[in-house]
Amino acid sequence: MSKADLDWPNLDFGYHKTDYNIRHIWRDGAWDEGVLTSDETIPLHIAATCLHYGQECFEGLKAYETKSGDVVVFRIDENAKRMIRSCQRLHMAPVPEELFIQAVFRVVNANRKYVPPHGTGASLYTRPLVLGAGPRIGVRPAEEYLFLVLVTPVGPYFKTGFKPMALKIEDKYDRAAPCGVGHIKVGGNYAAGLHPSLLARQEGYADALFLDAKEKKYIDECAPANFFGITKDGRYVTPESESILPSITNKSLVTLAEELGLRPERRPMPVEEIFDLVEAGCCGTAAVITPVGSITYGDRKVVYSKDGKPGRYCVALYERLTAIQVGDAPDPYGWVHVIPPE
Repeated sequence: MSKADLDWPNLDFGYHKTDYNIRHIWRDGAWDEGVLTSDETIPLHIAATCLHYGQECFEGLKAYETKSGDVVVFRIDENAKRMIRSCQRLHMAPVPEELFIQAVFRVVNANRKYVPPHGTGASLYTRPLVLGAGPRIGVRPAEEYLFLVLVTPVGPYFKTGFKPMALKIEDKYDRAAPCGVGHIKVGGNYAAGLHPSLLARQEGYADALFLDAKEKKYIDECAPANFFGITKDGRYVTPESESILPSITNKSLVTLAEELGLRPERRPMPVEEIFDLVEAGCCGTAAVITPVGSITYGDRKVVYSKDGKPGRYCVALYERLTAIQVGDAPDPYGWVHVIPPE
């Protein structure tokens, strides 16, 4: 199959039309067989619970082409399990792991010409989504749900790519409430971060880094990604909190950090600790790893990159992870799944 006519090395992280998406409906206690469609719009009842009460969750993963021409996805089983947890927390019909994986495989296969060529630095971003589609006016769960998966070829999430970015610590706005839904992947968490992220960008920063909503003493998350830091004595430290989304990328980096001789620690991370780090980064499916060059906290600023280059541990972790993801390095962990052609 010939590839789509796109400028693969220069793709932005945006929506680019592909040929198909897939949709399943949950009705009368069961998911249907699903249908592939070229329609980019969704017919929704005006009283659908996703519109009124936020019954919605999503996932994000990427498909890559390997040197041998295989199309692979990274840790898709973890995405499926995380979506189940999100659905359960919002009292929505969970998408079984087998159905989740099958749907992703079907839609990627239907859009294989949009999987970027190996070595271009681009990927096919895959977005599974569950919506409360049944109508409710009272605050109650829907009786009907829509599970869909769309795909789009993308470049790097941050415009800087794999270059250090500047962050500003946000202590006036909260991303997620304690004991709320910060630990699951729902759109409301991202909506809450839009305004402070925009304010940070208007001030010249790449994004905002949030503190915990309860005490404003601990690092929470960067707006679209988990945060990690490297200490002077060789520890890979990443914040732990019930309000932080458990990033699959971060989970993988914890394993790879041990390969590099770092000592992983997942724990509450006091904000003052940023001044003792030698490197820092943000990580997630979209960003993979984006090194942090500096963090501004009030009238203080800590600089990790004085020459505009990422630190050696960020480089090593990024290269190791991406090499596994695209099939350029052995995968001793069983993280990579080949999508069989249909």
